[in-house]
Amino acid sequence: MKITIVGTGYVGLVTGTCLSEVGNDVLCLDTDPRKIAILKAGGVTIHEPGLEPLIRRNEAAGRLRFTTDVAAAVSHGRIQFIAVGTPPDEDGSADLQYVLAAARNIGRLMNESKIVIDKSTVPVGTADKVRAAVQDELDQRGAKFDFSVVSNPEFLKEGAAVDDFMKPDRIVVGAEDEHAIATLRALYAPFQRSHERLLVMDVRSAELTKYAANAMLATRISFMNELANLAERLGADIEHVRQGIGSDPRIGYHFLYPGCGYGGSCFPKDVQALQRTSQEHGLELQILEAVEAANERQKQRLVEKVVARLGPDLHGRHFALWGLAFKPNTDDMREAPSRVILNALAQRGATITAYDPVAMDEARRVFPDAPWLKYADSPLHAVDGADALVIATEWQEFRSPDFERLAALLGQRLIFDGRNLYDPVQVKAAGIEYHAIGRRV
Repeated sequence: MKITIVGTGYVGLVTGTCLSEVGNDVLCLDTDPRKIAILKAGGVTIHEPGLEPLIRRNEAAGRLRFTTDVAAAVSHGRIQFIAVGTPPDEDGSADLQYVLAAARNIGRLMNESKIVIDKSTVPVGTADKVRAAVQDELDQRGAKFDFSVVSNPEFLKEGAAVDDFMKPDRIVVGAEDEHAIATLRALYAPFQRSHERLLVMDVRSAELTKYAANAMLATRISFMNELANLAERLGADIEHVRQGIGSDPRIGYHFLYPGCGYGGSCFPKDVQALQRTSQEHGLELQILEAVEAANERQKQRLVEKVVARLGPDLHGRHFALWGLAFKPNTDDMREAPSRVILNALAQRGATITAYDPVAMDEARRVFPDAPWLKYADSPLHAVDGADALVIATEWQEFRSPDFERLAALLGQRLIFDGRNLYDPVQVKAAGIEYHAIGRRV
């Protein structure tokens, strides 16, 4: 199939690349010439394991191309995926200006029937706005072409997006047009050879499904963080509690890991957008208000532990920070707990040396003028000369350190672990004082 992807951000680039991998002819459009130049030169604009070789292979085969030419992009694909950003407005609602601009471009330039697919995470009712935008442009031209608008939300985890797309657990399609549904069944057939994973529903239900999924996952995280804080007060161990409740098949183990809060481009934005949508319809989602508030508090939890142990004045104190990205296997620092931790430590007078396997360039962009922040080329180099180690991201390479070496390098022999990576008994045996989230030490 000939497919156009509007937007080469995280969702668009993964979607276009994976669709080309199974033989489709894909043209990716972006209005940012810098991005397109990097992609045409064989580079990658995001860090995602496994994505770069797929891009190179499909570019070489001629199945994947990149352009800034809007007219060429609209002309190319019978299927037009809209995968542009929906950043939060000041009131927390999703900003649809880029989605609707893409829709208008399609309506202004289309010269045959199209299937327009909302791949971006958008509020309920967006498909109606997209349909109206396309139709308005057609009316202004006096043109009559058939088109369908479909909701096909993405469920990609940063750090595992290629696997998620190639081996999906579900494919949600919101549509009423039988031709569009049949087309998407054919499009996604290579990704569901073993059994049917495509769920067809009405458009509004599909739009709500994406927000509901992220809100549920965020709720589980905040709930466990609240329980972990309570466990500390009660003298319980949240790891034992996690195993005890996760073994119940009605609950399961997924997203039951307490820590220093969630971040990224999805959970914070989508929780806020769903709250805003509910408010616009006269409802208050009190659970989500609590989820968001709990998460913002949790991002301060490690700093509270540092202050409780070392005092509020951190002038002269030097910390090592392991992890800058909001989660492993990505360089994304949007809403990352590390940002809150770094700023809070610096405001109290501390200096920090940070290490992250892939996110240090992004950190230099986020903190362009920060004399209190330096970067190391390895975890142990970051620790050398530090009073204490703070862990904000659960990268694999942090999971089995040489504790005796850490004890020798740390001035105060202190670890503040925001991801509960270690067995407290093992850390204590190395002579290191260990402060985790909800663990009994």
